[in-house]
Amino acid sequence: MILSVLYIDQTSNKGRGVFTAAEIPANTTIEIAPVLVLNEANRLLVEQTMLYNYIFEWGDGGKQAAVALGYVSIYNHAIDYNCTYEMDYDALTISIKTVRAILHGEELFINYNPVGEEQAPVWFELG
Repeated sequence: MILSVLYIDQTSNKGRGVFTAAEIPANTTIEIAPVLVLNEANRLLVEQTMLYNYIFEWGDGGKQAAVALGYVSIYNHAIDYNCTYEMDYDALTISIKTVRAILHGEELFINYNPVGEEQAPVWFELG
């Protein structure tokens, strides 16, 4: 499920991102995407490719990874995010939900860091 008002477009400085063509209320689930789960061996292979920047740690201990379908892998990172994501290990999905009202034309952001570490730099900011 992807909310019909979402679209992908170029950003000014982050490549592609997810935007909205209409206002969205706070606490709205805007996407529920299925995932493909990679075992530890496959994750290590994928980490050697450009897909490394698009996978999510998955499962207890984070040794597995998930490739999210839909728009999930296109949401950009921001410390001041306007959406959160939730993993459902049983249903094999990732859901995206707004944390505040979103304005027409606004880009949607998630914070890639684990809960409690939202202010920490992410791997691509550490250089």
